[in-house]
Amino acid sequence: MKIAVAGGTGTVGRHVVDVVRERGDEPVVLARSTGVDLVTGAGLSGALDGVDTVIDVASVQTLSDAASRDFFGAVTRTLLAAEVAAGVRHHVALSIVGVDDAPHGYYAGKVLQEQLVEAAPVPWTILRATQFHEFAGQIFDTAKVGPLVLVPRMRSQPVAAREVAERLVALAVGEPAGRANDLAGPREERMADLTRRWAAATGRRGRVLELPLPGAYGRALRNGTLLARPGSDLGLQAFDEWLAAQAAARHPLDS
Repeated sequence: MKIAVAGGTGTVGRHVVDVVRERGDEPVVLARSTGVDLVTGAGLSGALDGVDTVIDVASVQTLSDAASRDFFGAVTRTLLAAEVAAGVRHHVALSIVGVDDAPHGYYAGKVLQEQLVEAAPVPWTILRATQFHEFAGQIFDTAKVGPLVLVPRMRSQPVAAREVAERLVALAVGEPAGRANDLAGPREERMADLTRRWAAATGRRGRVLELPLPGAYGRALRNGTLLARPGSDLGLQAFDEWLAAQAAARHPLDS
């Protein structure tokens, strides 16, 4: 089976590509590094020849409503049009738990993405997942101001990106399912605590300060909007287990 992975070099995309290969299927990586611009469609012509399913895990770093909608709108429209032309039978998109109750900032684009997928002629599956374990390190790097790391007050239920990838591929090789069961991590955490533990485990220096963000977006981060809903599937690997696995991979002789 030939499976294209849009954003196949990203945080979850790399895992998706690995899982596809481990199954004995053929991944087609759609990314700038492979000559494909998902926003403009440059290089996409021909890349979907013989592809059965597209898994879209493309992403962008932004907190702007407009920038997020521009990116996800362009990528989704480009992919879907190319899939129709190539006869792709199944489009699988990764989204975020609670996104429709917090359509602000980055999440604004994900809401648009879901709407476009649901309205398209290509049969589809959407998987909503909670934040990945890697999110703590990403926040540390983007929110560091001098010796301080300004982390939003946020309730999270982080899940292993590898487990998300495994679920995406399992959905991709099956029949289009519409909205699949949400996938979340095994337990609730505070993002500031995760960031501190990530920094301690990786030797990064900085004082983490937890700050409430204003407005509806900040309330959504604090009030549990982004946590697992009843009936969600829960992953197995907790954040500290993931940290230990990352440390063992960095220092295999010490394990």
